[in-house]
Amino acid sequence: MRVVVSGSSGFLGTKLVARLEEAGHDVVRLVRRAPARSGELQWDPAGGKLDLPTADAVVNLAGANIGDKRWTEKYKRELLSSRTEATGTLVGAIEKLPPRERPRTLLQMSGVDWYGDPGETAVDEASEPTGGGFLTEMAQTWERAAAPVAGAGVRVVYLRTGLPMGTEGGYLKPLLLPFRLGVGGRLSNGQAWLPWISMPDWLAAMEFLLARDDIAGPVNLTGPEPVRNREFAAALGRRLRRPALFPVPALALKVVAGAQFAGEILLSRRVLPAVLRDRGFVFVHRRIDDALAAALHR
Repeated sequence: MRVVVSGSSGFLGTKLVARLEEAGHDVVRLVRRAPARSGELQWDPAGGKLDLPTADAVVNLAGANIGDKRWTEKYKRELLSSRTEATGTLVGAIEKLPPRERPRTLLQMSGVDWYGDPGETAVDEASEPTGGGFLTEMAQTWERAAAPVAGAGVRVVYLRTGLPMGTEGGYLKPLLLPFRLGVGGRLSNGQAWLPWISMPDWLAAMEFLLARDDIAGPVNLTGPEPVRNREFAAALGRRLRRPALFPVPALALKVVAGAQFAGEILLSRRVLPAVLRDRGFVFVHRRIDDALAAALHR
């Protein structure tokens, strides 16, 4: 396939591009700067400028990192606009193409935050959202920004991604140092459900969704067995051969990360990958211990 990827320099995008190229696909990476090598194409998502080349699929991963800065009102606007502007530019570029030249597929990044705050309730793609805060509103707005392209005859898959286990970014990276120093532990009371997924399974699921023309709509990219935060902390401690005895109080999280961000990362999301399971996707890492072993190479 020829696949256009936005957000190709990010934590997930870098790994996805490498995986697709290794599999023999022709990857076009969208970049905001002037192209520095073959396979790059400049675009201006904020200005709505993109001359989209003919391709079989588009993967939209573009968006500012939610954990890069403290959540001021200004940064929250940047988080939202970076997603909606990029998505709107891609949708507009696809719609401008003649019908026969449009990509067949758009894999649109979203997140498990779409479901809001289901608490102890297990949710899948058939579930409705319950409450939620900024991240929930952002995920729902992000998906709505991509929805119009379905009317242009493009198969749209909303990638409701959980927490990919990788040492280069995401949820796991900032936890490694305190755990290696022996001062890691659960967050707050440790009861919140974590919708994790191993990095190899996330990448395999992306290839699976690119190839499966019969799958559209929301797809949860999460492992089949979500765990509570305390179970995750214990598993990480075992893999690093360090104790996991130092809980991080909710108040401390609020001081360090800000009240709103801390409140949202402590929400419980017991999200299940029903679509992947029912369509025959095979998870290599079904347990959090296996996912951490793959991430840490031990």
